[in-house]
Amino acid sequence: MLKEFRDFAMRGNVVDLAIGVIIGAAFGKIIDSIVNDLIMPVIGAATGGLDFSNYFTPLSKAVTATSLAEARRQGAVLAWGSFLTVSVNFLIVAFILFLLVRSINSLRHSVLHEEDAAPVKPRQEVLLEEIRDLLAKRAV
Repeated sequence: MLKEFRDFAMRGNVVDLAIGVIIGAAFGKIIDSIVNDLIMPVIGAATGGLDFSNYFTPLSKAVTATSLAEARRQGAVLAWGSFLTVSVNFLIVAFILFLLVRSINSLRHSVLHEEDAAPVKPRQEVLLEEIRDLLAKRAV
C-alpha cells in the first residue's frame, strides 16, 4: 500500500498540481500586494482619500468604534470595504488568468495551423518536378 501511494504521489500530474498550487499561492500574494498597495490607494485618492479596507456597517448598537479591527472586537459588523477590496482582487486575478489562457490558446492554435500546412518538399524533389515539367513541354 505504501508503494502504491508513493507511485501515485510521484506521478507527473500530482507533482505538477503541487507545483501549480505553490505557484498559485505565491501569485496570490503578489496580486494581494498589487491590489492593496497599488490599486486601492489610487482608487482611494481618486475618491477623495477613502480607505476601503476600513469601511464597515455596524450590525449592533454596541459597536461604536471607528476602525474595523476595533469594531470587530465590539460586535458584529458588515465589513463591506474588505469585501470590495477582495472583489477587486478577484477581478484582477480572473482577468490575468483570462489573458494567460487566451494567449496560450492562440499560441496553441498557431502551432496547430503550422502543422496543418503542406509539408515542404525536399529541394531535390522540387528540381526533379521542374525537370519533368520542362521535358513534358519539350515533348509537345
